Amino acid sequence: MIRLLSAVTLALLATGCASIMNDTTHPMKLETKRADGTMVTGADCVISNDYGSINAKSGATAQVRRSSKDLDIACKDPANPDATGRAISRANAGMAGNIILGGGIGMIIDHNKGTAYTYPTWVQLVFGQTLVFDRSDEKEEQPLTGKTPVAAK
Repeated sequence: MIRLLSAVTLALLATGCASIMNDTTHPMKLETKRADGTMVTGADCVISNDYGSINAKSGATAQVRRSSKDLDIACKDPANPDATGRAISRANAGMAGNIILGGGIGMIIDHNKGTAYTYPTWVQLVFGQTLVFDRSDEKEEQPLTGKTPVAAK
């Protein structure tokens, strides 16, 4: 019995907390609007990070691949200038679980798989603007409107 318990414990530590708690993808609702606030649905959007790119329509929810790298979003609509954004990748509760439980191996696995990170779940891009969306600014049940990026010095 002790061997079985030890084997199960070792297996759980080796897989990492975030790998157990989170899938490799998570939902992100994409919305686009004009500068005057008018919502535009059906714009063609490309969402990409180091794991690849996916296509989505604004107004829909896309399954985005988790990663430690930021997510680039570009939306095009024939009647509007392009809308672009960057969603900042932030560590999630699975990474915290690894830190608390001392799972160094789990932290490495979850970091490499991307499961230890999450992007914002609802973003609103504005045509003609480039915005940054940081999950740490997210409020439950509300779209993240983004911020204008700070110019590098």
